[in-house]
Amino acid sequence: MAGVIVIGAGVVGLSAALAAQARGLSVSVIDREGPAAGASAGNAGAFAFTDIMPLASPGILRKAPKWLLDPLGPLSVPPAYAMQIAPWLYRFWRACTPRAVARSTLAQIAMMDLSKAELEPFLAATGTLPMLEKRGNLQVYEGEAEFRASAGGWKARADHGIEFHHLTAAEMAALQPGLAPRFTHGTFTPGWYSIADPKHYTLALADLFRAQGGEILRSEVTGLRPDDQGVIITRASGDPIRADRVVLAAGAFSHRIARTLGERIPLETERGYNTTLPPDALDLRMQVTFGGHGFVISRLSTGIRIGGAVELGGLSLPPNYKRSDAMLAKAKAFLPDLKTTGGVQWMGFRPSLPDSLPAIGRARDTAQVIYAFGHGHLGLTQSAGTARLVADLLTDRAPAIDITPFSPQRF
Repeated sequence: MAGVIVIGAGVVGLSAALAAQARGLSVSVIDREGPAAGASAGNAGAFAFTDIMPLASPGILRKAPKWLLDPLGPLSVPPAYAMQIAPWLYRFWRACTPRAVARSTLAQIAMMDLSKAELEPFLAATGTLPMLEKRGNLQVYEGEAEFRASAGGWKARADHGIEFHHLTAAEMAALQPGLAPRFTHGTFTPGWYSIADPKHYTLALADLFRAQGGEILRSEVTGLRPDDQGVIITRASGDPIRADRVVLAAGAFSHRIARTLGERIPLETERGYNTTLPPDALDLRMQVTFGGHGFVISRLSTGIRIGGAVELGGLSLPPNYKRSDAMLAKAKAFLPDLKTTGGVQWMGFRPSLPDSLPAIGRARDTAQVIYAFGHGHLGLTQSAGTARLVADLLTDRAPAIDITPFSPQRF
């Protein structure tokens, strides 16, 4: 096997594979579990192009101590993982300075603009445009103080020309009936898109990739080794495979593979939880974000999904589905008409870097390996933009935007 091999069959990897195919390259994909097996299956389904503020910010630092006191709250660090994640948390803290946040925001804006510009052409080219929905997003606040605390983020959006509308409780009720009266303020963002179902979308990309001659292998990649003829890919089982070039887009497992090239990239895992209820569980008009509680509720074609929060617990600890239960209980309190029976719980790994930006660029010691991972909560959102950048790098074109802020070696 030669040509380009993409490691990872999530939405980022498959989008990159299709973009490379569109440039006339011979492409194969390898994944440890197969298409849409990880976060690409269980995310909230949003293209959050207006979400330009990095997670690493002074606002998160202010909220974190309170959140950490609640083991089932929006942010938790299991005691069994606390020492292991301490270096990542230190880097995260350093990324929260005003100067670092300003840099990250500018990079995030460029990435969001590119991803939004690339999305609909990509969906049209892949036959998935009918899955796109434009219902917008409603961010709700409990009281004047919480609403005022959000002002900085909205000013940054306004400075970039992002449309939004602040709402009273009565105006919110007109948009989304049934919200509990504790929510007194809201902000509606019309430019927030969604996909009918993220798993179905990713599987559709896989089907198209195969139909266009691409092969998807199920195998666990254990390492990469450059040689004079390209890159040798070693696997947990089976013979090594040689590729001319490799795209590493293996999500939360990417840093383990990059380490075999001698690179120590500080990727960590935000474990996300959700419950997907039947479609008739609620008359949900748009995605609603409960920012003070760290979760969202989304309407998918397959059901009503309540999920989010951050558990910094790595890849090995067993799931704690009490977190899903806690979010579901809150959702019922916030939207009393919600029917909470018949749900399916899920936990997945979001690959996150300390400054909230992905790693996109070439490996340190070989131009034949391209990294495309670490998107955190924004893998679906930034998938089409990342695919464009990867295709540019694979065909030796100037990237569509400056990728210096996303350098895998910036740490």
